[in-house]
Amino acid sequence: MSITAQAASPPSPPALGLSADEVEQRRRDGRTNDVPERASRSVAEIVRANVFTRINAILGVLFVLVLATGSLIDGMFGLLIIANSAVGIIQEIRAKNTLDKLAIVGQAKPVVRREGKPVEVSPQEIVLDDIIELGPGDQIVVDGEVVEAELLEVDESLLTGEADPIDKTVDAQIMSGSFVVSGSGAYRATKVGKDAYAAKLADEASKFTLVKSELRSGIDTILKVITYLLIPAGLLSIYNQLVSSKESWRPAVNGMVAALVPMVPEGLVLMTSIAFAVGVVRLGARKCLVQELPAIEGLARVDVVCADKTGTLTENGMRLAEIRPVTSDGAGPNDENTLRQVLAALAADDPRPNASVLAIKEALPDAPGWRSTGVAPFSSAKKWSGMSYGEHGNWLMGAPDVLLESGSEIADTAQEIGAEGLRVLLLASSDKPVDAPDAPGQVTPAALVVLEQKVRSDAKETLEYFASQHVSTKVISGDNAVSVGAVASSLGLTGGGEAVDARTLPTDQNELADVLDHKTVFGRVRPDQKRAMVSALQSRGHTVAMTGDGVNDVLALKDADIGVAMGSGSPATRSVAQIVLLDNKFATLPYVVAEGRRVIGNIERVSNLFLTKTVYSVVLAFLVGIAGIGSQIFSYKAIGYPFLPRHVTIAAWFTIGIPAFILSLAPNNERARTGFVGRVMRLAVPSGTVIGVMTFISYLIAYKGPDAGETAKVQAGTTALITLLIVAVWVLAIVARPWNWWKILLIVGSVVGYLILFSVPFTRHFFKLDPSNVALTTSAVVCGAIGIVLVEAAWWLSAKYLGESPHTRAATAETD
Repeated sequence: MSITAQAASPPSPPALGLSADEVEQRRRDGRTNDVPERASRSVAEIVRANVFTRINAILGVLFVLVLATGSLIDGMFGLLIIANSAVGIIQEIRAKNTLDKLAIVGQAKPVVRREGKPVEVSPQEIVLDDIIELGPGDQIVVDGEVVEAELLEVDESLLTGEADPIDKTVDAQIMSGSFVVSGSGAYRATKVGKDAYAAKLADEASKFTLVKSELRSGIDTILKVITYLLIPAGLLSIYNQLVSSKESWRPAVNGMVAALVPMVPEGLVLMTSIAFAVGVVRLGARKCLVQELPAIEGLARVDVVCADKTGTLTENGMRLAEIRPVTSDGAGPNDENTLRQVLAALAADDPRPNASVLAIKEALPDAPGWRSTGVAPFSSAKKWSGMSYGEHGNWLMGAPDVLLESGSEIADTAQEIGAEGLRVLLLASSDKPVDAPDAPGQVTPAALVVLEQKVRSDAKETLEYFASQHVSTKVISGDNAVSVGAVASSLGLTGGGEAVDARTLPTDQNELADVLDHKTVFGRVRPDQKRAMVSALQSRGHTVAMTGDGVNDVLALKDADIGVAMGSGSPATRSVAQIVLLDNKFATLPYVVAEGRRVIGNIERVSNLFLTKTVYSVVLAFLVGIAGIGSQIFSYKAIGYPFLPRHVTIAAWFTIGIPAFILSLAPNNERARTGFVGRVMRLAVPSGTVIGVMTFISYLIAYKGPDAGETAKVQAGTTALITLLIVAVWVLAIVARPWNWWKILLIVGSVVGYLILFSVPFTRHFFKLDPSNVALTTSAVVCGAIGIVLVEAAWWLSAKYLGESPHTRAATAETD
């Protein structure tokens, strides 16, 4: 590795920044950075999006048709329009408020100079000509011109795709959406708000790539298919009711509406929205900011988690444990007092100290006040930093295995200390100024600086959780491989004793993927290697989550399927992550995974219910329509649709509506799998077909023709409804597997609800139900029992074909 430091820009007098009056004048003139931090929908947009939907439009037209017949009771399904809209609006606004509050907490706070004093402000408070200070990891939020630069390097890869950091000297242009890799400086805002470069390019640094959502695309596919089915089924129902059935126009219209309403899966999108929104609110209570809703689903599909050591497995803070002078070769200034002075000076003069430097600064607060003549800031690529102090020497502090020759006694000592899980830095002097082009030059070791890292108390439990869920954990760190391995081993992670030094890793993606398949712990990983490792894992079909908090993690976070940043991490890291753990707790991740699995598993459950209803409605409409056309061709009695709109409304109450709402919020820890659409349709199509066919047969048995009396028509419709409900409740029972006490209670409650509707005189009259004909009711029960057998057989055959247990296929590994 070649280690270089660029020449510092010529010193210039520090810019004092704007005065309060100048800031206020610019605000009045509208020269502010008024681009919103989050692409969040307004309340008005949420209301419009939930009210003016395709499903509400279909139901609204059908509702108006029913009202035209004068039968207000049959228009009860119109309440679905209000319910769908109200619940969707309430849940989305609730989720929006949660996200917006958390976003404020996790928002990047640039430091601007106002009247010569540094002040933290939100990005929206920046005005034109503000002087904004920069340090490692800072995200550049508006376009500007550099006015101060101390070895300033900026990464513009999120905008340009160019991976190499770019030197920025005084007067250089700097673009929003990029971030500082190393060095420090300040720049003047020249373009703010919508004029900024990143705003014109959709602000790629903070508006990241949309998370792939199989759930969302699957539901969209299903809705498209249903829309295509609605057209022929609807036309056939309209023709049958208005022409073939020979009914008067009022009952014909009611029958047509009754056929069309249940074809619309009105609750599917609603339940999906509710499940995601509730997930966001639940995670918000754990200080987890989900910057994009489908990220919940994405993390549930993850099978590899790449975790950094520092800040993830260990606490951010460190403690200076020991300064061990180098005495073996008799070289270098080894006086402990001098070493302490040097360390104190280096820590005090670092403008953006990392956790290691902060620990030294806390332990050695009395700096000697030496004048710096040269500076080399720390970067993840070179692994060292330094200061030149003229007559007091040129001093370096960095990784022993980078600054020392491998195999030397001091390097071996550092390795031994690192093997105990401690962090070791080398303090060394150099024969060249640290900002020389060929620095560090000849390195003379002076002392080993030993730092203690506290392992997170919840890290072991978190790693065990991932292992139990068959999610692989890869520890990828820039620290010494032996030290990283020691920490991993202390947490019981397999492979900790075989830590890999990333400097020995192959560059070929296939070869790198082979190593990643067999190894778990990696040290001395460069930022570009982290990115390459994520890509190599993805090339083997893995869904990868990357956690990190430092600027060296940004590119890997960006490329990972799911990026997870710590709240205390750099602004650049937080801006590209889909999930931000504001409480900095690695242990929050299992809750995010569990919430994602709950959402996906439960949406799959309720999708089975809603789509089964759609299938049996389409099948029944086709059968009745074909029979109606046949009645005209073969001159047999015409057949009208068996149900009134009120019947299809109550049919959904206890077989779909209430159970779906409860099941959508239930615990579910099944690992997310691909093939959502296929699995749902494998239950919905056969179950819906069986229900439609058996309901039609039951109706044919009871139907006496269009000239029969009102009582006979009501009894025929009731007979068909009983058959439908019996099989539909059994489908609910299948979807609810594996059963436990509350699911059994849910199923029994559904049965009891329908028994009440069929037995109480008021509800029987109100809903036009008449089960008093024992022969017809018995035939309905027999048809329902046959339907149960057929649905169960289809379920078992499907499970056998997939190689799964029919008792647990619906939702496995639940927790109560």
